[in-house]
Amino acid sequence: MKKPARKVPTPKQAAANKELLNWVFADLAAGNGRPFVEMLADEVVWHVEGSTAWSRSYRGKAAVKADLLEPLFQVLAGPNPLTVSRMIAEEDCVAVQARGNARTKAGVAYCNSYCMIFRLNDGRVVEITEYADTALIERVLPYPAMAGVTAG
Repeated sequence: MKKPARKVPTPKQAAANKELLNWVFADLAAGNGRPFVEMLADEVVWHVEGSTAWSRSYRGKAAVKADLLEPLFQVLAGPNPLTVSRMIAEEDCVAVQARGNARTKAGVAYCNSYCMIFRLNDGRVVEITEYADTALIERVLPYPAMAGVTAG
């Protein structure tokens, strides 16, 4: 039996994906993370690159929330508004260069620079690969001991 051909995204789909992420990141810059979480597919895989305590692949929306986002907000004093400086879309992927601006509950500034590659399918994020300043992460963001149960 012949394997079905992979659907090749059109330039219009790339533009639509970029527009969606522009909208979501505008909300993130204002401190509202709800649209970001809502656009994650149930089967999303979020790869945090590096060798920090946070670095791994979080598989599924439930694991992303329980083992990445909730522990992050146990450490941060509030939202981490991200300001986008560059966004490039091609096929089903959008690359986002952004800078965060947050503080930890200990009062330490956490202003990391990110490059995140988003892969979308039908308006939902199915994969994220995140690159950031891992030395800053190690220095400022301890991974809470009670987290990390469902990540894979």
